[in-house]
Amino acid sequence: MGLRVAVVGGGISGLAAAWELVQAAPGTSVTVFEGWGSVGGRLRLAPVAGLPVDVGAESVLFRRPEAVTLVEELGLASRLTHPAPVGASIVADGRRWPMPKGTLMGIPADPDAVAGLLTPAEVERARHEVIAGPVEGDVAIGRLVEDRLGPAVTDKLVEPLLAGVYAGHSRAISAASAVPSLYAAGLAGTSLLSAAREAVAQSQAASADPRPVFATLVGGLGSLPELLAQALVTKGVQIHTGTMVRRLHGGPGEWVLTTGPTIDELTWRFDRVLVATPAAPAARLLARVAPEAAAPLSSIEYASMAIVTYAFPTPDAEPFVGSSGFLVPPTEPLTIKASTFSSVKWPWLAEARPDLTFVRASIGRHGEESSLQRPDAELAATALADLTRVLGAVPAPVDVHVQRWGGALPQYAVGHPTLVDRIRAGLPPTLEASGAAYDGVGIPACVGSGRAAARRLLES
Repeated sequence: MGLRVAVVGGGISGLAAAWELVQAAPGTSVTVFEGWGSVGGRLRLAPVAGLPVDVGAESVLFRRPEAVTLVEELGLASRLTHPAPVGASIVADGRRWPMPKGTLMGIPADPDAVAGLLTPAEVERARHEVIAGPVEGDVAIGRLVEDRLGPAVTDKLVEPLLAGVYAGHSRAISAASAVPSLYAAGLAGTSLLSAAREAVAQSQAASADPRPVFATLVGGLGSLPELLAQALVTKGVQIHTGTMVRRLHGGPGEWVLTTGPTIDELTWRFDRVLVATPAAPAARLLARVAPEAAAPLSSIEYASMAIVTYAFPTPDAEPFVGSSGFLVPPTEPLTIKASTFSSVKWPWLAEARPDLTFVRASIGRHGEESSLQRPDAELAATALADLTRVLGAVPAPVDVHVQRWGGALPQYAVGHPTLVDRIRAGLPPTLEASGAAYDGVGIPACVGSGRAAARRLLES
């Protein structure tokens, strides 16, 4: 009889783990439990003006292989598509500036290249990097950059870029986790500007690959979880949606999972278990069987956010032409932190509905949940007012969708790599964990996390 493995969590990490299990060990019996009514986690499609569009993550890093490899293994390579060759911008001092080229997470290889976005005095400060010696231990990336290059580089460049990844604040996010190459320069007491120049040079050397950095699927990235689930079912994987795992007990010899309400509990027995839920529910599940992992896991905080998607009539959508969107530093008096002009960015979307232009606006940073505490209609009106402040007059939308993501993005606080080491060291044999809380919040990182955890389970 083959191994019996439970995967708790049907987001992309858990589904990728299940895929790795049946690919690497075809005789394995795999059961996926998902508390929501559908798989996918923060990958989701929702109808806007009658067309299913992404209301969660909408793209993957194409040059990071995990997600693309998974798509290819599923036979979906023909559906991969790339953004249109249009640039984005950053809002600073009330106007849009072209997204600077030649930067590493906002650190310019040449400070003169960010003139305009930065004032002459701010450029001069960045040009004269202050290196006081090596840092000791992990530090906040925003603090490291501010000390070396001045607060403007952090506020106007690093903050909006990192906010798009973590919905957090750079002065609280781990440099070791967020930008390892800059952290390495900090540890060595060498120049951040030099690290940026080296990274840009390496990127240019690799530019023989003509394909863009990002990709999605025709039909939306949110279609991936269901397609993956269908492939898993054909391989014999059982997927139970709307099924919350309430307790985990037993031990490395046999694990027992409990699902269902207290008056109608079901018990399930497995040889190995992989927990692929966000940190808080994972910590609750592990509290009795792996307390040394659960304690640090429970300390990981999350940011909540909302994505407001508008459908505008294309004949009136002139304000969105020629740009893929913009980022907003927290220093600007706006509620939204970014906007994506989806129909401009993704040609498949424009082809699907040429009469409409879809635009997304995101709201919410870590510790600023108050910005989300208003009805959907008010949230949509606020975001539309911010679009108007940045772009000038915009047309009235023909449809609006508000997607709230409570506790969506884990915050990699200073010391996060050490925290992850403690979590993994506290897991007993035949029990693993994966997901965005550990080694990266992007879709490729989550796919990689799930598959790596599955391999560790098979090797245990």
